[in-house]
Amino acid sequence: MKKDKVLRDAKKWTVSVLRAIFLLAFSFVLIYPIIFMISNSIKTQTDTMSPVVHWISRAPSFYSFEIAFKALDFWETLKNTVTFEIVSAVIEVFTCAFYAYGLSRFKMRLKPLMMGLLILIIFIPDIILVIPRIINFRYLDLFGILKTIGDAVGTELRPNLIDTPWMFWLPSIFGVGLKGGVFMFIYMQFFKGLPVELEEAAWIDGAGPYKTFFKIIIPSSGVVLLTVFIFSVLWHWNDWLLAMMYTSEKNTFATLLYDIDQVVFNWSQVAGVKLDQEISYGIPLAACLIYITPPLVMYLFLQKKFIQSIDRVGIVG
Repeated sequence: MKKDKVLRDAKKWTVSVLRAIFLLAFSFVLIYPIIFMISNSIKTQTDTMSPVVHWISRAPSFYSFEIAFKALDFWETLKNTVTFEIVSAVIEVFTCAFYAYGLSRFKMRLKPLMMGLLILIIFIPDIILVIPRIINFRYLDLFGILKTIGDAVGTELRPNLIDTPWMFWLPSIFGVGLKGGVFMFIYMQFFKGLPVELEEAAWIDGAGPYKTFFKIIIPSSGVVLLTVFIFSVLWHWNDWLLAMMYTSEKNTFATLLYDIDQVVFNWSQVAGVKLDQEISYGIPLAACLIYITPPLVMYLFLQKKFIQSIDRVGIVG
């Protein structure tokens, strides 16, 4: 018996050690890019090229962060990113929930057609819709009504929404914004799991569909709302394609980071600043760290509830 206990304890200890080694190795693989960026963003070019300097610089400098912060025009770019992308993300969280509730709970004649369109929204890449959307929002009209009236009075009545937040807000309002189909599918899977008795009790008490949605469904859907919120904010924050296509004057972080070397060069020419070539190697890495800091901070605050919500919503893969 004593020998069996020793063997069990040894097996348990071995499994624990192997698990710890695996988790440490896996964690290192995940955080290695961040460690690399932090290490090299404070190095000089000499230290970067030196074979004897690995992680810690012999003369660390935050010059790269200072230049990256100014070249990105951090506060103005943050305002543009929030206005264009984050507001769109928040709008999409609630509008997709509203549409998904209707599709998952109510019977409609055109429901198969709507489900087919939902599948198309999920599978059609955004790049295919860019040019039609630009043309549509450059001359916004409904069935040519404004064009007809404008031609009659001799003036252009169709508004131009290019370079305005409405380019991003309108698709989110109608549930066809960035990843809107995916969000509606997530909501539908969650709503199908909610007890129908909750809604029936609300209907007996005199609540209509809208009141039931806002008073019963939304308060009961905190976990899925949090899941979609995090996904929506991250996908919109990292969106560079649509932001680059729809804006030409107001940049977001993703569009500036896409061509950060040229952005830094242009800023230095306008500001009349001569870059320190010994340290300029770390500027793109510093810009990347500045870029990922806001969503990383958000996730650190929400990660515990997010992990719990993933388990309850049932997202796998």
